[in-house]
Amino acid sequence: MANNFASNFTRKVMMKVLDRFEANRVLSKNVDTQLFKGKFNPNTGTQIDVKRPTDYTTIETSDGNISTTRSDIITGKATATVQDYITVAVDYDEVDESLKMGTDADRIWDDIANRMVIKLETNFAEYVKKEVGLLSGTHGNGVESWQEVAQAGALMQASGVPMNKRWAYFLNPYSQVSLANEQRSLGVNPQAGTANEQAIVQQRFAGFDVRTATTLPTYTTQTGADRAGTLSANPDVTYATHKDSMQQTLAVTGFQANLSVKAGEVIQIAGRNRLNLSTRDAIVDASGANVLFTGTVVSDVTLGASGEGNIVISGPAIYEASGAYNTVDSAPVSGDVVTLLGSASTLYQPNLFWHPDAFTIASVNIAKLHSTDTIATTRDGLQMRVSKYSDGDANKQTVRFDLHPAFGTMNPFMAGQAFGNP
Repeated sequence: MANNFASNFTRKVMMKVLDRFEANRVLSKNVDTQLFKGKFNPNTGTQIDVKRPTDYTTIETSDGNISTTRSDIITGKATATVQDYITVAVDYDEVDESLKMGTDADRIWDDIANRMVIKLETNFAEYVKKEVGLLSGTHGNGVESWQEVAQAGALMQASGVPMNKRWAYFLNPYSQVSLANEQRSLGVNPQAGTANEQAIVQQRFAGFDVRTATTLPTYTTQTGADRAGTLSANPDVTYATHKDSMQQTLAVTGFQANLSVKAGEVIQIAGRNRLNLSTRDAIVDASGANVLFTGTVVSDVTLGASGEGNIVISGPAIYEASGAYNTVDSAPVSGDVVTLLGSASTLYQPNLFWHPDAFTIASVNIAKLHSTDTIATTRDGLQMRVSKYSDGDANKQTVRFDLHPAFGTMNPFMAGQAFGNP
């Protein structure tokens, strides 16, 4: 009996594409994809929330009397937000021919899967660049030594980031050229088959698995030489205000007139120092200096004629009497000098680093179409749909591949942008 390739068509296609989709992932393989698994459904809307961990202060007394002292229980939420569909659509004949030709036409499956992975991870990297709370190195300098990679690891440890999972650090591929001068045996598994394995430059270095990534984000600062101003009002520094978004609004003035501030830029507050979020003690660098507080700009904003406006940052400066959630050693106040790091009209591409639990990529349940389709899920919970359908008016048949992701920030202080040193 002759082979019948029409039977279970979409299932066969799914097996081909899903395997290659898994093999091509890098950034998305190093982030939590299970936290919101199964939580999105037709009734949940575009956002899903989970509780953030609570924190408390310890009490030290000479007599054990704590009758007048209690720690407040403040519960925050982290949100995963649905993103746009990621779709690749191709003609039926091309896909059908590839199935019948077997390994002779496997290139089509690689191309489809790779295009979907690139779009997923490019979008995710764009999301991450403006959601991180840490900055390693001197803004704008390329990473050219392992010492500069280790500096990001030191910042993570000094910030109290748990080492219960292997951290991820993603390099611009050209950084390998400089790193190769310090170590000739870059790479740990030349026989590895997946992109995630092949991207490894060094494992277990300064807490990181160090990988290259071609999907790192960029941003371009706008014209305007005056990139320093002041706070024009005391920002809200209470945890209760920021516990759900982990974002903070800074009212500023004195910058370049009509300056356009881009998402992903980093703003520094003079005189306010970063704290270890485990011990709540000050972070001190190798020279004995405090590490200044920085925040990452969440969204584009154009300032006014006097350089005034509101800049929203990820990773809020919190300072309360209880100290349970403090992120800085003193409260920012009106008049503090604030600086947008970097130069005007310059393209920047930071390296990225994070704890796997800093972010989440969730998968939205995709409804079945009135067509022939198959839905499958990767081992770590991302769902994909393959559909075969016809357009009678156009007299053609199409096969489409869909992924519907959601991104969420769990803790911006467990992730950062990384640069080198002068």
